[in-house]
Amino acid sequence: QVQLVESGGGLVQAGGSLRLSCAASGGTFSNYAMGWLRQAPGKAREFVAAISRSGGVTYYRESVKGRFTISRDNAKNTVTVYLQMNSLKPEDTADYYCAAAQRSTFSSRWYEKPIEYAYWGQGTQVTVSS
Repeated sequence: QVQLVESGGGLVQAGGSLRLSCAASGGTFSNYAMGWLRQAPGKAREFVAAISRSGGVTYYRESVKGRFTISRDNAKNTVTVYLQMNSLKPEDTADYYCAAAQRSTFSSRWYEKPIEYAYWGQGTQVTVSS
């Protein structure tokens, strides 16, 4: 069955780095755009980064540009998506979710909307201490 499994979260001091991973299996995820979204306590889920099917196009929310990098590895049976997070700030503290959307283009900034993603992982917690 379809599975998206995140890993790599944890506790880090401000200025530190973490690398999140998401293993997607059970579907042809090489045909899916992938995204990372996050949800802080008491707040709505928000877009962080998205990557096209081939990995050639990426988008970021403004507050993480220059600090976060999304990438993907389209292996035969499992697609792995990464989020390298550098220069972390306390405001980056949240549960981070990997998600998949069967979209081939990035028009209309659909990738910013959680409802556009068909499959989700269970989330991994990131806590940045000041």
